[in-house]
Amino acid sequence: MPTKQLDYFRSLVADDAHFPLTEAAIAVGQHAHPALDVQHVLDEIDAIALKLKVRFTAETTDLQKLQYLKYFFFQELHFGLNTNDYYDPENSYIHSLIINRRGIPISLALLFMELGNQIGIQVRGISFPNHFLVRVSLPQGEVVMDPTTGSSLSKNELQAMLDPYLDAQGYRGELTLPLSLFLRSSSPREILSRFLRNLKAVYSHQDRWERLLSIQERLVILLPDEVEEVRDRGLAFSQLDYIRPAMHDLMFYLEKSPSAKDAEEIKEHLEDLEKLLKED
Repeated sequence: MPTKQLDYFRSLVADDAHFPLTEAAIAVGQHAHPALDVQHVLDEIDAIALKLKVRFTAETTDLQKLQYLKYFFFQELHFGLNTNDYYDPENSYIHSLIINRRGIPISLALLFMELGNQIGIQVRGISFPNHFLVRVSLPQGEVVMDPTTGSSLSKNELQAMLDPYLDAQGYRGELTLPLSLFLRSSSPREILSRFLRNLKAVYSHQDRWERLLSIQERLVILLPDEVEEVRDRGLAFSQLDYIRPAMHDLMFYLEKSPSAKDAEEIKEHLEDLEKLLKED
């Protein structure tokens, strides 16, 4: 892994009190595009925001700013969902989104949030099951929006979106969880972890192990207390025949989680790696 890129990423996500979410999300793209200039992408976003700011006066209300932003983002710039190739990893990378104007809910939300915050309205992310959403705080109240269309979502629409998830998890009937539980604003670290896990799922499905390992490196940095991410990095190392790093991560996982449901499976995997090491 390029140490310089990982050190840069580590510095961005080290402190929850000063967590530059947009910059960190852009920086993720360096694993696939090593020459990516993060500052240049930030400057591009600033330039987009400036085109919007010049339309405002001192009398422009927050509600009007939101309406301007939605029209500008979706109608003038034509940002939207990549329905033709939803699982293309480029949909997640902010620099590619700016070029192609096509993304997935979380990448579109990240850019929409950044532009909203630059023009002085508070836009926060909601890590809603199966579809990332945004919340806009206005003097008139809170608006929950779909970042792929700009549509405001009613409680009934949100509940209809949530019900399939509740069914799949067995949380219906007496165990039904309230909608409000799923509508809280997510922290920057939570948002970036979901952002990375989307890429993790894509690269895992595509068996692109080098790319997956790069994402796992960042997840381990971002979520140092989640030993499952160390385990998954070890499994990615294993797929690439990096035997010693794989064994190190898997042994660490078993040390920290000796009673894990997959402990026996990981032990067997370690035994196989030890045999390979002896053969070498």
